Amino acid sequence: MMRCEEMCREIRNKYIIPGDHAGSNYFAAISELVRLRNTDPENRAFYQKEIDSIYSLVRDEILTSQARPISPVKFGTSGWRGIIGKDLTVKSVSQVTQAIVDMYKSLDNGSALGSSLGVGSYKGSRERGCVLGHDNRFGGEIFAQAVAEVLTAHGFRVHFAGESTTGVLSAAVMELGAAFSCNLTPSHNPLEYGGFKFNAADAGPAAPEITKFIQEKAQEIIEGDMPVEKGVDSALISPFNALEVWKGLIRKNKAIHHIDYDAVIEEFGRRDDIVLAVDCVHGASRIHIRDLLGGASTDRLIILRGEDDPTFGGVAPEPSSKNMRLVNEALKAHKERLKLGVIIDPDADRIRFTDGRVEIEMNQFGALAYYYMHEVKGIKGLVAKTVATSNFANAIAAQLGEEVFEPMVGFKEFKPVIDRAVVCFEESDGITIKGHTPEKDAYIGLILALAMTLHLDQNLGQYLAEVQGKFGHFHAARDAVVVSQQGEELSATLSALSRYVTGTRLKVGTDEKVISRLIDIDGYKMVFEDGSWLLIRPSGTEPKVRFYVEARSEEGKKDLFDTAGGLLREIGLI
Repeated sequence: MMRCEEMCREIRNKYIIPGDHAGSNYFAAISELVRLRNTDPENRAFYQKEIDSIYSLVRDEILTSQARPISPVKFGTSGWRGIIGKDLTVKSVSQVTQAIVDMYKSLDNGSALGSSLGVGSYKGSRERGCVLGHDNRFGGEIFAQAVAEVLTAHGFRVHFAGESTTGVLSAAVMELGAAFSCNLTPSHNPLEYGGFKFNAADAGPAAPEITKFIQEKAQEIIEGDMPVEKGVDSALISPFNALEVWKGLIRKNKAIHHIDYDAVIEEFGRRDDIVLAVDCVHGASRIHIRDLLGGASTDRLIILRGEDDPTFGGVAPEPSSKNMRLVNEALKAHKERLKLGVIIDPDADRIRFTDGRVEIEMNQFGALAYYYMHEVKGIKGLVAKTVATSNFANAIAAQLGEEVFEPMVGFKEFKPVIDRAVVCFEESDGITIKGHTPEKDAYIGLILALAMTLHLDQNLGQYLAEVQGKFGHFHAARDAVVVSQQGEELSATLSALSRYVTGTRLKVGTDEKVISRLIDIDGYKMVFEDGSWLLIRPSGTEPKVRFYVEARSEEGKKDLFDTAGGLLREIGLI
């Protein structure tokens, strides 16, 4: 124990300056303590006490800091993200909420945002109100309270979901007729991050003109240290069961998507030849999963990492092959014929699948779901997938005689086809279906995968092999490299790639490939004659360049990555 105390003292001395929030790096200290907690289980309780002690300092920083965020408020494809206590504090979250209030006030002054917001007046937005929730991040409830205090001070009704998930909150906006939602989550980011997602009345990720207004107005309020009116009015706050509202949406739209939620749940509970493993990675889905699946108490439902832990056990809380290990081990320990495993990120807008033998990432599952919905369920129509997503779905749609909608990266880019696309999905593990929310939702992915497994009476890996046998094999991967530029400067440097046009020959491995199609709506996607491709695009928030590749063989992925790296060297980025 003396050694434990000494190590903890060293960590505190290294990262924490007593009485100086700004100069202390609390999350570096917490991360080191989490590693000690994980490697020394005999002293787990001691390290947890130290972690809780440092979180109490974070709590004080959140509540008392008057400092400006260390990074400017920026709303990316999924809202504003920043470091808890350094970027997100009660003050800064209140200021961003005030910017949202001011945006709705502008509707009465001739603002052009009315059509994007789906609300015609300030009065109308207050009456319809806000759906408010948060994930399990440290400080989430505190930040949600700060949002509620600003909104109710201005007369906004607040439908309070408490801890919940992105897809469920989106469904609530639709079902309750709310004007918008505020969701305190940074999605799959590491433990030190907090976040703020804003969805308008259509319940989908906000359009660029909306986030631009919020971002600019928030910066004006922060830089001018302008007053924010606060004062909670509890009469305007209505707690509600958001998951029950989500269930109402999926039941109501059964005729559109042909997913009979209650029948799927009943069949799962009745059959004894299927096992389901769900890894919540300690996120918000842990509070819903058992209820989502009919309250099942059977040992054929395995819930992994279902305890509340804002450190996520020290792992990156995202669907990944590395994080899938526990699910695969759990499935292999069971003898049932049918096996389904999933891993869900903290706010449950991303999901990945396995049958214990074959991992099915969204590049594959989205295409499988489209084929199943189109051919088995008989729902005809287009498929929507982002430009960085596998062309497996393209091959299926081509043979079915259907259109492919292929926008730039970001779920909000599906808005033009959200009512027409049978399935909308992106390679980063997000999906929705026709008749559901315009927001990515792990729960609809889970119910759809369970329905497919039960209805087809086969594992997803078997179905994947069957569909690949008809349409070919596609091997997708992604990576990123840190560079010295970002923003407009990085985009300008990458524009040198525009010299590679259709018909250009590129060396890929030992072969020369001809660019048959160039897509430049989001970076540079070079599609070759054999159907393989590479995409180079800048990160919107970091000094990084992201690579996405797809080969027609597993071995070909490395050659495409090497080619992408060579192109960056040519233009001087690496």
